[in-house]
Amino acid sequence: MSRMIDEALETMRDLEQVGAVSKQTLRDFEAQAVPPPAYSAEAIRCLREHLHVSQAVFAAYLNASVSTVQKWENGEKKPSGAALRLLSVIERRGLEVLV
Repeated sequence: MSRMIDEALETMRDLEQVGAVSKQTLRDFEAQAVPPPAYSAEAIRCLREHLHVSQAVFAAYLNASVSTVQKWENGEKKPSGAALRLLSVIERRGLEVLV
């Protein structure tokens, strides 16, 4: 992350600690300031296998087609936008967060 983003995040966290901004505002700011990580085909397959779900079940949680998940895992396509955010959330918190 860049130094400016780091400093902005630190400032927002300090403002939240003194009550100048809410926890929700801080979370919203962090979500916008911190880009989701990139996921390789191997990382997506490993994440799905770690969760012990099939491609079909994983696709259902992500509101994507099985074909899309297959293409991600084969390296034919890369997830972007909302899919990257969902993968990041699932990686950190598990599938339960989407239920």
